[in-house]
Amino acid sequence: MSQTRYAGLGRLGVGTPQANPTVEDEFAIMPPRGMSSNVVRLTSTAEDPLERLRRYIEDLDDTLGDFDVLKPAVFGFACTGSTYLVGHEREREIVAACEARRGYPVVTAAEAILWALDRLNARRIVVIAPYPAALVAAGQTYFEGQGLTVLAKHRIETATADTRGIYDLAWGQAAEALAGLDVKGADAVLLSGTGMPSLPVVAAGHASGVPVISSNFCLAAKMMSRMGRDDLLDDGLGVVGWRDRLAEALR
Repeated sequence: MSQTRYAGLGRLGVGTPQANPTVEDEFAIMPPRGMSSNVVRLTSTAEDPLERLRRYIEDLDDTLGDFDVLKPAVFGFACTGSTYLVGHEREREIVAACEARRGYPVVTAAEAILWALDRLNARRIVVIAPYPAALVAAGQTYFEGQGLTVLAKHRIETATADTRGIYDLAWGQAAEALAGLDVKGADAVLLSGTGMPSLPVVAAGHASGVPVISSNFCLAAKMMSRMGRDDLLDDGLGVVGWRDRLAEALR
């Protein structure tokens, strides 16, 4: 461990939507001790929630400039909805340009989900999301475009049609939605949305044994892998020790 600074295992850069509190909460739990999460806000003044999500990723290089001279070991873009809206090809273009200019790896939450599903050999999925209907549909189109089959999707209702309503959810609502779903035939259940608290639901899993994953959960694991630290991942894709840290956080 470095004797000159904190975060001897490495500094993570994380971009979270401007009003999203959940990413920071869950990234305080998932990475191992000795690794820091340095957070920047994804911002937009757009009134339309879907346009706001598009701006988060289209303006990503400008956002990374807010780090100034700080160069994280890897940067995680913690907003799945942005990718669903612009599509896989445009996302790859933006990521490649940012990596070339900034000089460090950039991982998106949507990319991390695909990576996790591949590691699980999961091709048929059930999706739970607290998005507006149009964004749920965009997510289904995105996954089916990557060769996956969405067997079922469940939309968790929020207090408003604005995507900011996600931030008022409790993890119990995701657990309730999962308990009421038929997951027969599914290889995995995805809790999509970085603003929806999900780690306790991922930890509890499903009675059928079907793996349960979430946007933030996948993003943290993929970031470890991009750092070359697959040794920090356990067989269930989680970062080693995350369940103990979750239990401590919930006390």
